[in-house]
Amino acid sequence: MPTNKAAENALGTIGTVCWTVQLIPQIWYSYRTKSTKGLSEWLVLAWGIAGAFLGTYSVIKELNLPLILQPQLFGALSLVSWAQCQYYGRKRSKTVAITMLIVALAIFAGFEVGMIFAVNPAYLDGNERAVQFFGIFSTVLISGALLPQYYEIYKHKEVIGISLTFMAIDLLGGVFNDLSLAFASEFDVVAGVTYSLVVFLDAIVILCACILNPIAHRRRKTLAAAENSTAAGGPTVAPIPLESIRQSVSRDTEQEKDHELVSGGGDEKV
Repeated sequence: MPTNKAAENALGTIGTVCWTVQLIPQIWYSYRTKSTKGLSEWLVLAWGIAGAFLGTYSVIKELNLPLILQPQLFGALSLVSWAQCQYYGRKRSKTVAITMLIVALAIFAGFEVGMIFAVNPAYLDGNERAVQFFGIFSTVLISGALLPQYYEIYKHKEVIGISLTFMAIDLLGGVFNDLSLAFASEFDVVAGVTYSLVVFLDAIVILCACILNPIAHRRRKTLAAAENSTAAGGPTVAPIPLESIRQSVSRDTEQEKDHELVSGGGDEKV
């Protein structure tokens, strides 16, 4: 694909906007429901950590400005969602949750700045091993972080606690970031793999929601109807196995034959 700096920056900006606002629906959803049940705290914590690694990688590799800003905002908002998990999920006090958020932001920001200054000189000298590690490790964190979320889906047999709007925007952000790299003078393979994995793994969560959530809804509806029937005093009749019915009919038939034989015998004696 030919190099197009305008298209690269435009698509990168759209991807950055998506990955900036993606967590806002999730944060708002958790705030509105006052619950993070079904949302894995390890997912958002791992994404917060991955933001520092991907941020280091994007700064040293001098990706376009939107792709440099994206991991910073992504990591920060992930940690905000993680703090909500501490407050709503683990029932920590608001002061403790906010303190944990501030400390985490300071630690990861300091880590990123320190790593940029530590790794950049070696990268400028032609040694790319260290910066490649940051890119690959961020990919592992971002993709592996969804495994605990898959467990939550398996445990609840549906997708709850996680905003599907958030997942859809996250998926679109990965698509636009991939397209941005396609118009760059040199396609960054590590960043491309990272964004593509996000698209694939987010799609799995959305697909699970489309399949499992309607099934769970029907299951709850059936259970509620049964409970209402019981509460109203309606009879609850247990299903009778077909074999039991056959045996009962057979016994009745034999008893009728015996009765006829006994009755016939009595008439002859008279």
